[in-house]
Amino acid sequence: MTIPNLLSLFRLLLVPVFPLVFFQSWPNARQWAVLIYLVAFLTDIADGWIARHFNQITPLGRVLDPLADKLMTFVVILCITIEGIIPLWTVAVFFCKELAMAIGSLAMYHKLGDVISANWLGKAATGVFFVVCVLLVLFPAIPRPWATGLISVALAMTIAAFLSYLFQYMKLLR
Repeated sequence: MTIPNLLSLFRLLLVPVFPLVFFQSWPNARQWAVLIYLVAFLTDIADGWIARHFNQITPLGRVLDPLADKLMTFVVILCITIEGIIPLWTVAVFFCKELAMAIGSLAMYHKLGDVISANWLGKAATGVFFVVCVLLVLFPAIPRPWATGLISVALAMTIAAFLSYLFQYMKLLR
């Protein structure tokens, strides 16, 4: 097992820890939840860098890495939706986009034995989503229209990234 794959597995283990901490009544629970999310985000960056830098990219890692990333993001967005910070439709949009990505990735993996690597737009969308979610976790009193606007920008970027991956996939099939 490579170090990047171990980091992805570690991130998967952090996924259920986030909501356990997020919903605690401790005075600093939200800050601790953000720290967990930050650790997940930084290990995501680290595993990608290590995999590329030390030529440790594996088919398993190309599946585990985005899985851990998307599950953590989904849990975070679900938590802030449950708290009433953002509307439910944002979870539905995120879930449908991720479901389409998962189906496409599985189809591609089945057909070609691999998946498309992350591109700059996907990485930028992940970064923006992280920043927006951190703001919404730390500052839940942001007026709802502003919170909805922020998450909508992050969702728009993830949809743009999805479309770029879709075009790459279609190009590969030709």
